[in-house]
Amino acid sequence: MINGAQSTISQPIPFHQNPFPGLYGRQFKAGVVLVGLWLATIGLHLLAWGHWLVYGCTVFAGLHLARLLFAPMEILPVGLPGRDAAFASGGETPDLTLWPAVSILVAAKNERTVIGRLVESLVSLDYPVERFEVWMIDDHSTDGTAELLDRLAAQQANIRVVHRSDQATGGKSGALNEVWPQARGSVVVVFDADAQVPPDLLLRVVPLFQRKSVGAVQVRKAIANAATNFWTRGQMAEMAFDAYCQRQRVAVAGIGELRGNGQFVRREALETCGGWNEATITDDLDLTFRLHLTGWDIPVVLFPAVEEEGVTQFKSLWHQRNRWAEGGYQRYLDYWRLLTPRRLGLNKTVDLFFFWLIQYALPTMALPDLMMAVARTRPPVLTPLSSLVATFLMVGMVKGLRISRKEPWLISGVNAVRGMIYMFHWLVVMPTVTLRMALRPKRLRWVKTDHLGLEEPPFVGASVSE
Repeated sequence: MINGAQSTISQPIPFHQNPFPGLYGRQFKAGVVLVGLWLATIGLHLLAWGHWLVYGCTVFAGLHLARLLFAPMEILPVGLPGRDAAFASGGETPDLTLWPAVSILVAAKNERTVIGRLVESLVSLDYPVERFEVWMIDDHSTDGTAELLDRLAAQQANIRVVHRSDQATGGKSGALNEVWPQARGSVVVVFDADAQVPPDLLLRVVPLFQRKSVGAVQVRKAIANAATNFWTRGQMAEMAFDAYCQRQRVAVAGIGELRGNGQFVRREALETCGGWNEATITDDLDLTFRLHLTGWDIPVVLFPAVEEEGVTQFKSLWHQRNRWAEGGYQRYLDYWRLLTPRRLGLNKTVDLFFFWLIQYALPTMALPDLMMAVARTRPPVLTPLSSLVATFLMVGMVKGLRISRKEPWLISGVNAVRGMIYMFHWLVVMPTVTLRMALRPKRLRWVKTDHLGLEEPPFVGASVSE
């Protein structure tokens, strides 16, 4: 058992050398891709057979997306029996080797409003206390987060607090890299500070690592404050669609992706990848590519879900989604030479191409397509492909809401229509991010979403007042 303690680490723990060289020149690459996509769009308008090329691409994309929608969901392994049930069976002490050792990592910066609730849920997990540990990483907080964490750690035997100095670098990736080499777990779990973790989460997810090919598992994310306003309801639908889509991609041997909050990573896989990349603004999306490129799979769990606080204002949503879009695009620029069937396999390569096409390329091509359509008084040439994507999004959102929220078809349909309207912001975010990346280099720093800590319950036995 690990004793509760306060730790201050002055130097990062070294981890394996980066096995993915050449992660530079993003601005130049982004400029080349932007010019290429715009010229390709203009060419589709000017070439007599351009519209036939679009129709052909639409047919192939339609076949792939239809395959996703109709693929049966994979039956996941049954969870572990549960701590209480195991101790109650026959009155005998259970074999603790049945429970893999788990290390939970939480990187926090100025999260005093939510961190107490998270600690309460983590120490209440239905898992033998001897088999899991919690590392709370304070990245030089200035709002009282550090002092609160120290008080909570003093009361719990398996909680450790690490304080980073104001000179520490690498953002969230740097914070995680500083700690995970010391952690003892064969499974490393990462939560955001605003996570609301169900007590049976470890029991339901850890058994998936019995499959040797599983390098990581992503748990479905849900919006805790979904009923607040239009923006949070839109995020609710977005998250339901994303989890469903990821699960279906995995079902056809495609790409499963990490989403940061609620990600479980096999320690061996993390060592293979060299830890988290500190030269990216989205550690989870970057690690997704690293894992797949080193031969690991990432299944997605729909139940139970990890809840998090959705942003309630458009300004905050805009900044958050810009960061997500830029980080997601960065990884294509970084690893594009490696994204081949020889390295990934045919299924993953095809899946990745089509989702790059509909997530990044198509929104970037929308503006020149519209400009050429107006100039030539003709319909946009990409209309067939855009219509296909909109149909897939609508159907997938309804199915995702039906599965995750157990809603009737009518209610799911209404929520999906609202979600579709909400999703239009991506049509502005994607081309804006692409243009900015081509014109201005990104300065890497810790970027976080402010959390309000709605209806924050006090941690039992802890004094949260100053």
